Amino acid sequence: MFQYHLLMRHPYIRHTFSAAGLSAKTIDIDGETAIHFWGPKSSPDPANPKPPLVFLHGFGPDAHWHWYPQVPFFAREFALYVPNLVFFGDSTTTSAERSEVFQAVSVGRLTQKLGVERYYVVGTSYRGFVAYHMAAMWPERVEKVVIASSAVNMRHRDNVEFLEERAKVMSREELMLPEKAAQLRGSLAIKIRGHGYMPDFLLNDIVRSMYSKNRNKKIELLEGLQIGKNDTVDHISPFRQDVFLVRGEHDQLFLLEKATELKKLLGEKTKLEVIKNTGSFASNRKSSPIQQNCVQVISWIHLITSS
Repeated sequence: MFQYHLLMRHPYIRHTFSAAGLSAKTIDIDGETAIHFWGPKSSPDPANPKPPLVFLHGFGPDAHWHWYPQVPFFAREFALYVPNLVFFGDSTTTSAERSEVFQAVSVGRLTQKLGVERYYVVGTSYRGFVAYHMAAMWPERVEKVVIASSAVNMRHRDNVEFLEERAKVMSREELMLPEKAAQLRGSLAIKIRGHGYMPDFLLNDIVRSMYSKNRNKKIELLEGLQIGKNDTVDHISPFRQDVFLVRGEHDQLFLLEKATELKKLLGEKTKLEVIKNTGSFASNRKSSPIQQNCVQVISWIHLITSS
């Protein structure tokens, strides 16, 4: 019942962001693309600047649904930026680009427009791909990166095996953009360990409220993914920054073995944290163990960076 509970709390979630000192804004970043995001209401205090932290959401509902449990905590220590990527929330573009690289460039341009020169990035699931590309393109700007429940080393054969063997669906759209209750139930079974039963009328309500907006454009985003198109990982090289990989022990979207391989590919500055007894997401909890672990990781990063 976790996601439906969120639906009922929509005004509260927005109030959580506002009470944490964030306001919603939309900025035209290049004449073609406008990014809607939550960011600090006031200018930074020169005497006590907070390190900027960019939260990137997963594929599905808008950004504020994913991170609202963490916002009050992190806003005390960080200058938070929580963008809706293109075709999520009120972020739009007239560009024909649809890849995760385009999404990364868009967020990068947003931070430049805002005058944010150096920052940390956290990305979950699909947005882990975006976080990876941001760190790869701008190592001088992205100081640390956390990639949770994501496999940027995914190969084409991994996609085929996942859809046919574990998800048992014909396409990624059925899993990531369900249109009916049965599809959403199957998606939850893959993503959430022990999610419990939800009746069709609740699932259909979630589909209408969270997955219907810009559905065709989001399908184009899935089709435009560059990661997973080939059976090689030649695009991955060791990072100069510290990288923190967070993965659920029973993650069925991105298997633990992929995280172990990715740790090696990204080099000696990469750490892997495995969360016991959880999948990609959690059910019936205030926040996901994946997200809770991100809290611990980023708090530790901030501690060692500022000491």
